[in-house]
Amino acid sequence: MAKLLLLSNGHGEDLSGALLGKTLLNLGHQLEALPLVGHGHAYTEAGIKILGQAKAFSTGGLGYTSLRGRLTELLQGQVFYLLRRLGRLLQVAHHYDLLVVIGDVIPVMAAWLSCRPVAIYLVAYSSHYEGRLRLPWPCGSCLKSKRFLGVYSRDELTATDLTAQLQRPVSFLGNPFMDPVLTPQARLPSCRYRLGLLPGSRLPELEHNLLLLLAMVEYLPEQLLARDEISLDLALVPALDDSSLAQLVTQQGWQMQPGIGNATHTKLVLGQRHITLQRDCFIAVLQSSDLLISMAGTATEQAVGLAKPVLQLPGMGPQFTAAFAEAQRRLLGPTVFCAGGKPGEALNLQNTAKLTVELLKRSQTDPDLQQQCQKQGLQRLGVAGGGQRLAQAMTNLLTERHQ
Repeated sequence: MAKLLLLSNGHGEDLSGALLGKTLLNLGHQLEALPLVGHGHAYTEAGIKILGQAKAFSTGGLGYTSLRGRLTELLQGQVFYLLRRLGRLLQVAHHYDLLVVIGDVIPVMAAWLSCRPVAIYLVAYSSHYEGRLRLPWPCGSCLKSKRFLGVYSRDELTATDLTAQLQRPVSFLGNPFMDPVLTPQARLPSCRYRLGLLPGSRLPELEHNLLLLLAMVEYLPEQLLARDEISLDLALVPALDDSSLAQLVTQQGWQMQPGIGNATHTKLVLGQRHITLQRDCFIAVLQSSDLLISMAGTATEQAVGLAKPVLQLPGMGPQFTAAFAEAQRRLLGPTVFCAGGKPGEALNLQNTAKLTVELLKRSQTDPDLQQQCQKQGLQRLGVAGGGQRLAQAMTNLLTERHQ
């Protein structure tokens, strides 16, 4: 089989690239990865070699960040690091039969400059944002090039739109990042209502987001909590360990309570408010929850793909800002909700708590909402098996090229 290089530029793109890469490995290809932003842990966990010494930045990438985030990128040297990574690509590209791009305009331009055959999964772009996708210059010209053997979109609307714009076939075959969450797993213990809390994955923003989530939970009505009708489950990444978590939550009066007896999970406790800490249970939290309160990117998309309603809690960034949240609602549709009020202020927290109670009840009693969740999940994220279909399509491109 062929030698392929995966080229991506962000946490979500790395995740998709690693999932796609595992399928390509199963088809017999040789694989290496060049993450342009971040450590690329998803590739390492998938057993895919990373070229060079990767480095992570607090903003997670050159994307939808706040002004503060962009200034942080400059101060941390992210632009110069990116240029060095691009230089590395141009040095080694001739060793590969196909470059597999997962991302946006930056890796698109880099792949075009390499003069190598390219297949691209445009996970970062969607026509759902504005109805018609406005590709940044010179992305459109690159995608029209014969160097790009295959172009694959993240949804059907984008495939139709770009097929007309680029005057070449653009296909929607599914999203690899949906495959793990669409695979049934053991559910969390049953309860009347389950509320999943998703604070994101990158420090230090993760810490700020978590404090906002705790502040919002304090506004949930006592009567809902007193009857033990609701389970609050916090999906937390290893980056925030128990010791750091304990120091963080005490700032707002919360305490960590280690698991005792049959209750093996650590809890965050404030009066009658109990939040169960779920580590290594992210998919179970997504699949078991009636409603997700999210301050994340890819995780929100996965929740929508699972036909779950999502309630956003905008933070102060650098990634999950009000602007990011608003763009995310355009991308993912009417089953993603957001309460009124400025991020971080008491009014927004109160309104979010009120909307939480309403959506929890509607998630179980409102057939229109349930039907809408199913519809939006299919339209915007697709069905399981996207990774396998993409990997096979890329393999076919190489076969056809050598015939």
